[in-house]
Amino acid sequence: MKDLSISLLTVCGLSELEQHGSRGVTHVLSILDPEWPEPDGFRAYDRHHRTTLHFDDAIEPGTGILLPQPAHMEQVLEFGRRLATEASAADGHLLVHCHMGISRSTAAMATLLAQLHPQENEDVIFAHLLAIRPQIWPNSRMIAFADQMLGRSGRMSAALTRLYARQLELRPDYARQMVALGRGREVEMGRNPR
Repeated sequence: MKDLSISLLTVCGLSELEQHGSRGVTHVLSILDPEWPEPDGFRAYDRHHRTTLHFDDAIEPGTGILLPQPAHMEQVLEFGRRLATEASAADGHLLVHCHMGISRSTAAMATLLAQLHPQENEDVIFAHLLAIRPQIWPNSRMIAFADQMLGRSGRMSAALTRLYARQLELRPDYARQMVALGRGREVEMGRNPR
């Protein structure tokens, strides 16, 4: 899969931001918890285009939880539209991050890949993302919205289910971690892939 119209794709967590400061990042999509301050790690970066979204990494409602909403995913897609017109193949470097670089950021990167490669198979998109960031567990709520908004007729969610199954085989500890985080429905998806 050819990466968007840029030369590099990076997905990371907050603790990894500083190490990418000298890598020529040109575009950043930051996904942070509500009320989280601007990360200090960006002080080391050259000039870049950045969009910051604030919502929790959750899939079920709860007290004090700001779930990912369709409006958030529309902002991701708007970022992708701008990226497609601004980035150049010679010097573009897209970095998408959240707190851990596992769930919200990987769901956003999968959305961007699906948006900018509308004919690409969904399993190929997730395989490409897995090659970039092996520990991925994309947020299923975000993927469901992206699936609908991009007119993929449930294929992204079905491919996500297969990805969860693969990750549970490779990383069995994810089941316990995700259940503890209130993401048990995703674990069940992975245990019963379509």
